[in-house]
Amino acid sequence: MTTYLVRRLIQAVLVLWAAFTLSFAVLYLLPGDPVSVMAAGGGETNAVAPEQLAELKRQYGLDKPVSEQYRGMLWNALHGDFGTSVRSGDRVTHMIATNLPDTLRLASAALLLALALGAGTALLGTYTRRPWLRQALLSLPALGVSAPTFLVGLLLVQLVSFRWGLLPAVGNEGLDSLVLPAITLALPTGAVIAQVFAKSLRTALGEPYVVTALAKGASRARVHFRHAARNAAIPPLTVAGMLVGNLLAGSVVVETVFSRTGVGRITATAVSAQDIPVVQGLVVFGALVFVLANLAVDLVHPLLDPRVTTAAAVVR
Repeated sequence: MTTYLVRRLIQAVLVLWAAFTLSFAVLYLLPGDPVSVMAAGGGETNAVAPEQLAELKRQYGLDKPVSEQYRGMLWNALHGDFGTSVRSGDRVTHMIATNLPDTLRLASAALLLALALGAGTALLGTYTRRPWLRQALLSLPALGVSAPTFLVGLLLVQLVSFRWGLLPAVGNEGLDSLVLPAITLALPTGAVIAQVFAKSLRTALGEPYVVTALAKGASRARVHFRHAARNAAIPPLTVAGMLVGNLLAGSVVVETVFSRTGVGRITATAVSAQDIPVVQGLVVFGALVFVLANLAVDLVHPLLDPRVTTAAAVVR
């Protein structure tokens, strides 16, 4: 188990390093002058005064050789310092930390709702003996995946908020304002989980141990919801860990549609204003969330299936 954990931790560190290096290469090394882009903030780069460009280069250390820039930024990033926003002058880490609680509430609510919807749909769809109900339930995930997030959000706002007046359409005040954004964000994630879980369940229900359990007198519900569901849980759990990153990416659209504050909202603002230090900080932050979520999933795997650590030992 210790070897398994150490290996996953090393992989997590490598992913974070790769995310930082890739974002540095894309934002600072590709053709074009990042200082002019930052100073222009989406406007004409040739309209920026040379004195302003020189000051920005000195301020961000971009007047130094590339290798020295990379080492300096990496060292600062290891200490949680991604510089300051070109537009607001605020520290990038402070901007993320200030907006993070709202996005975490939204992403956590969406993930819980997605797990409930996805698992419930897959379990009922594979358990029912009514063909029309099975077909209807197992068709829902395809609909959820294909529906654009912004369209679902706008539809919910139009019907639930404006026409029926049941829930607020905008803002971050109270739990009521969290319901519609969480549903909007949860639907595509829950649909993917339902598709993967349903397929995994159908495979598990064809295994010999299911036939043996039924032959020994175990009820169909016990075999389905306890034995088969547990053995089929690893694939959807792995997918759920990978989809955490999608929840953060989806928060950009959802927080914009529902006029909520959060990391997604500052991401949209930073990209539109070409605020490169903020964009790089958000890229590394997104990678950190992705890594932590997958690390948590990796740690749960051996609890569901002890063969996981055995397989890791054999590979080693």
